[in-house]
Amino acid sequence: MSNLKMKEAALIYLDRSGGLQKFIDNCKSYSDSKQSYAVYRFSILINPSDIIELDAELGNHILHQPLKAAQVFQSVCFIAVKTLSLIEQLQTEAQINILLKLTHLPPLPSYTLDLCEFPLDYTSQRFYMMQGIVIAMTTVTKYTQGARFLCSDEACPLSKGFQYIRVHVPGATESATIRNDFLCNLCSSSLQEDRKFRVLGDKQIVEIITTKALRAFQGYSNNQPFRFQSLTVFLRDELVNEMNIGNEYKIIGIPTCVKTSQTALCIEANSITFFNPKVPSGISDNFRYLLSLTSSSYWKFTAILANIFASQIVPPGTYNLLKLCLLMSLVQTSDRNKELEDCLDLLIITNDILLVDRLLNFSINLVPCGIRHPVSTEIFPTLSRNKYGTGAVSIQGGSALLAKGGICFIGDLASHKKDKLEQLQSAVESRSITVYISGKKFGDDMDQQMTFPVQCSFWSFLDMDSSSRRNVQKTNTLIGQMDCSLIPANLIEAFGLLINCNESSPCHPLLPTVQHTLKKAIDPEGLLYVASKQFTTEDFEKLLAFAKNLNVEFSLEAERMIHGYYLASRRIRTDSICGSKLSASALKYLVSLSEAHARLNLRNKVLKEDVLIAALLFETSLTLKYGAAVLRVAPNAVFPFELYNEEYLEQRDIYLTQCQQQLQQFIATYGPGTAIFASDE
Repeated sequence: MSNLKMKEAALIYLDRSGGLQKFIDNCKSYSDSKQSYAVYRFSILINPSDIIELDAELGNHILHQPLKAAQVFQSVCFIAVKTLSLIEQLQTEAQINILLKLTHLPPLPSYTLDLCEFPLDYTSQRFYMMQGIVIAMTTVTKYTQGARFLCSDEACPLSKGFQYIRVHVPGATESATIRNDFLCNLCSSSLQEDRKFRVLGDKQIVEIITTKALRAFQGYSNNQPFRFQSLTVFLRDELVNEMNIGNEYKIIGIPTCVKTSQTALCIEANSITFFNPKVPSGISDNFRYLLSLTSSSYWKFTAILANIFASQIVPPGTYNLLKLCLLMSLVQTSDRNKELEDCLDLLIITNDILLVDRLLNFSINLVPCGIRHPVSTEIFPTLSRNKYGTGAVSIQGGSALLAKGGICFIGDLASHKKDKLEQLQSAVESRSITVYISGKKFGDDMDQQMTFPVQCSFWSFLDMDSSSRRNVQKTNTLIGQMDCSLIPANLIEAFGLLINCNESSPCHPLLPTVQHTLKKAIDPEGLLYVASKQFTTEDFEKLLAFAKNLNVEFSLEAERMIHGYYLASRRIRTDSICGSKLSASALKYLVSLSEAHARLNLRNKVLKEDVLIAALLFETSLTLKYGAAVLRVAPNAVFPFELYNEEYLEQRDIYLTQCQQQLQQFIATYGPGTAIFASDE
């Protein structure tokens, strides 16, 4: 009686939810094909909340005994097929394969599988939900959805028909579905598979890690030990190719234990959805008050942000140019499941790698997708044989794909080998990486290739104080040009911004830094400055999270200025031998810099004042790469004065206004529409 009641409830749910009509349409597709199948597969969308409200017992079966619940729906569907004469070829109930697709699970701890919590329950064969980031995936292979077996004794009645049907169930291996040791229940003769009725489906294996495990890739430690492991997820049929490396997903599935060379915890995916984090609704009160105080200026707010940023690492007022560029790069990041188009790569030239390394490492921890590349791993995808023996090739994502939507900090550029630098250059220029899969090496009939988008900004630095650079000095450098001869010129060009951080310059006085280091050695956890107490690390995290989600658009003035500067700068840096030194990506970086400054100012519109900062930063970078040109920009143009008080901020505004007039004059002289500009240009 209980089983009959559940069947009635299942039929009522299918009718109310529209599932019955969808089932009838699917049956019509099978019937129209006029082909006889061993297994007819149907997917039914289940809303657990609606089911429980309709019939609690059926809802309990779906959540805790999904295989038995599928049998209930299988029986209902078989009766419907026979009653309505939907599929003439169908003979037995065993031929119907029902897949229950859940929309969600109850938001209760007992339905969540957390890899950081032990012990893990993978024996109950029920649904769990887990959340994680894809770090590896295989190529797509085939598996057996279902097969028909016949008794080998021709005299046996079961040597014909569709009495012996094997279908894949969650957690089962291929050998569990297809074997040669099955016996007939009637005569005990061996069963043989009728191969022409075998039904194949697509299968893919991915590996995910819990989001908490990213701490291991962010170079951050609070002296608390922790461990993590990856979880293997099996995707089948319509779920194949629905997950991408670097994306974060919520997965509903049934855990199981697969034995390979070692026992591994796996989950058979039932449904997957993108994880969309909540967008912050605003910024802290202190930042809001600071924004109101500086509302009369286009440049004061970002100047103060740079001045007080990372006061745990360096004293306020030092490394302002670098800190502004870091903040601008951080606001150009995005959430993992959004396309990142406006990357802002940074290459820092310094003779104090320890301090710069600490500063960059601190900064990547302010965004969810900040990854510090471990030296022992690969930046880009690598290939290996799949450990589950499926014949598929496993593609390990690498740091760049794991940092999707964020920052990939790769450390000292000179520490990487030549082939890796060439790979980096190609990825930065094309924003993609192609993996070639040799069929001969991995036992396939043909070679394959897969292309992955590289959607992160790269941060790196060059140690100008190393012995190799002291011994090899380039003698023919131009005015303002830095000697980067030990790194391929094309790679230097590929980075959007080249930043010079020389601690002995007037912009980076030594004494405050020395005092800061000594105080931190005495009191590592202490807040040494008022700014550290007023504007905490959490405040900056909230500010960056809010700013990066702002949708910005260019004003007409800003658009004209950015194109005018690009064309004028391209014109004066072009010669008859080498052509233009400005690549087509230069305009993209100028746009990205302008948008970043507008976002950092918490504005939705890019103004010409934002373009000015972008132009000054870009021109400074060009001078470091190629030497000074017609538009003479001082190395400290963005921060010409030390920011002690309001008076110095006013002086900086006056100076930047003069720079803006100088830039407009430069565009008027060398930009489009001037006599010096050729008609074809």
